[in-house]
Amino acid sequence: MIALSTDTDTPSAALTITTSDYHTAGEPFRIVHGDAPVPQGTTVAERRVAAQHNAADADRIRQFLCQEPRGHADMYGGFIVPANDSGAHFGVLFWHKDGFSTACGHGTIALGVWATDTGLVASDPNGVTEVRIDVPSGRVAAFVERRNGTLVRATFRNVPSHVIARGIPVATSRGDVRADLSFSGAIYASVRAADLGLSVSPAHYTELIAAGREIKAALTHTAAAQHATDSRLSGVYGTILWEDLGAGHAPADPVRSRQRNVTVFADGEVDRSPCGSGTGARVALLAADGTLPHGATLEHRSIVDTVFHARWEPATTTISPSSSSSPASSSSSSSSPIIPEVTGTAFHTGEHQFVLDPNDPVGLGFVLR
Repeated sequence: MIALSTDTDTPSAALTITTSDYHTAGEPFRIVHGDAPVPQGTTVAERRVAAQHNAADADRIRQFLCQEPRGHADMYGGFIVPANDSGAHFGVLFWHKDGFSTACGHGTIALGVWATDTGLVASDPNGVTEVRIDVPSGRVAAFVERRNGTLVRATFRNVPSHVIARGIPVATSRGDVRADLSFSGAIYASVRAADLGLSVSPAHYTELIAAGREIKAALTHTAAAQHATDSRLSGVYGTILWEDLGAGHAPADPVRSRQRNVTVFADGEVDRSPCGSGTGARVALLAADGTLPHGATLEHRSIVDTVFHARWEPATTTISPSSSSSPASSSSSSSSPIIPEVTGTAFHTGEHQFVLDPNDPVGLGFVLR
């Protein structure tokens, strides 16, 4: 693998990387397959740890593809790597402008569509094809439905998800709020946008980013945000700022809850989609408090008004909350885990060949946020 330099005073080695780009509900996903670095490890979770230390030049290639002028501060993508075992079709290392994430629902939807588009996984032209993918948080699946060969929808089935704690007080520059923590491949903090004096609207984009970063910073190193069994999954990955849009209008309406959210993840990155794993984290909360009964549907809208529909199935194990949550500051209890299923669509946006000229003074690039 070619070593790259971020030192703009030293010419970088030439590099060419080919990608397939998709978007899921408006959120980009850049897939690196034939040219993907493969860090050492026997599982995708181990490869993620190695990638964080730039094994196989993974972090430098992430910067090259994610940073400007080839990407932007809200770019997302993944490296295709070997699966943990023969039970999955492939593995993926998810990345964004700040590093490597443990989960990505919108990316899983895009990968399912890409795998069936390209024939990597043989696709039923008039049915549903399951694409099994190993990710750092476990094994997930995309169920890709086609009719006469045309994509109808794709459903992301996540790892077991659960509530960690509710009503954790957080002091912010916009006043004191209470956050709910839940896990769905990553840990998310949910806060009602109105409690911050905001609405989930592009008009409040800058303020939503600032609030999301502030809440994450306040919670990510607390005891409540430590995963009960795997420290690699600890820390708040994103803040979900949400608002209620009302319930279904008829008893027979399968949509029992309608919400809009913006997920601010990593260090101020904004999901243009309703966020796949974040939707799973919301479903865990709504299932636990009875807002979203089994068999009902959540209509989950994004800041740009794209839509996911989500349901859940019961999981088979009991999850204990992190040892940590202080009864004086939050409520927590053992919760029944659920399996979120999030449905959306993904579309091919292009095939790209990105080049690093060794004389380019910008080198691997830059980000402005």
